[in-house]
Amino acid sequence: QVQLREFGGGLVQAGGSLRLSCAASGTIFSINAMGWYRQAPGKQRELVAIAFTGGSTTYTDSVKGRFTISRDNAKNTVYLQMNSLKPEDTAVYYCKADGVRYYSGGGLMTTIEHWGQGTQVTVSS
Repeated sequence: QVQLREFGGGLVQAGGSLRLSCAASGTIFSINAMGWYRQAPGKQRELVAIAFTGGSTTYTDSVKGRFTISRDNAKNTVYLQMNSLKPEDTAVYYCKADGVRYYSGGGLMTTIEHWGQGTQVTVSS
């Protein structure tokens, strides 16, 4: 089985920084993409940033220039460096892994997606 575990959420003042990390564990062979989503109270979950195995990245417009996503493929870990935080960044941040291939029962399995449990980020004004 594959599990994702997030670290690094917390409370920060506007203008401050936080770094989130997410480690995937299990008998993993490869992960196509790892990314971060967030969900604020009363709102739908939205993509924040995603990083693909080949190195390409995508950001939602509201975080461009402030957030940086990076991956350590050897450690199956993804990071989100968040700078110049704003109160509107307050949300539960979820890690997601897409296209996970892992060993199970002597064979190689593929699952479409895995989600972490989420970590709260609160930015005070």
